[in-house]
Amino acid sequence: MTNELTDRGFWTNYWESKKGLVQPIPADYLFHEQLRRIVINRKVKNAIELGGFPGYYTIFLKKHLGVEACLLDYFIHPGIIAELCRVNEMDSREIQIIETDLFKHAPKEKYDLVLSCGLIEHFKDTKDIIQRHVQFLKPGGTLLITLPNFRGFNGWVQKTFDPNNYEKHEIGCMDPKLLKKLVEDLGLEVVQSVYYGKFSTWLENWEQQNLLVKGLIKTAWFVGKVFTKIIPFESKSLSPYILIEARMP
Repeated sequence: MTNELTDRGFWTNYWESKKGLVQPIPADYLFHEQLRRIVINRKVKNAIELGGFPGYYTIFLKKHLGVEACLLDYFIHPGIIAELCRVNEMDSREIQIIETDLFKHAPKEKYDLVLSCGLIEHFKDTKDIIQRHVQFLKPGGTLLITLPNFRGFNGWVQKTFDPNNYEKHEIGCMDPKLLKKLVEDLGLEVVQSVYYGKFSTWLENWEQQNLLVKGLIKTAWFVGKVFTKIIPFESKSLSPYILIEARMP
């Protein structure tokens, strides 16, 4: 049985159907606080983003933090990346691009920072896909993995209104305690493994939803945002993401 919950055809259709991919990447982009702290405190010189097409974090790291950044993905659309770099006032030659199958790629270089945002949940064997990250790490390097949390309200939204997308995710890996254990088993020191974000929800197939569903989701989004602003906390029920940060000895 294959480890992947998706294939190249899925990602080709996914990215070709997406709108608004080309956008400026601001200095306060999602997870910017964690990335800035890691880069400064750990003196990060180079980094690789795994499974991150179209490369938002690769561009963020190069543009805003001056890190030599590389994007590795199974699917690369050079035209989109070139346009994304142009909009962000960069030359696409300022970042490195590797189009390859992560499961067949032998790293030729090690990195101070290895990150992925929304990758590991697309594979059945969570420990194995995390190990694929670890092989890129320098001694003393930092691993940063983020993924959506589909075990709370956001997961109910996905399962109810976009079951096809929901099924492309390994829900069992969306557990900070499990991820902490798996990363420790791989020999890394876990800095944090937590639910992240006060509240949010989304639908990949938003344009296909009827007005009733859109109204329901917008109302839930507004109520959730107001509630967690008044009583700010992060939790399994409401947080949209999970984040784990670890270090190689």
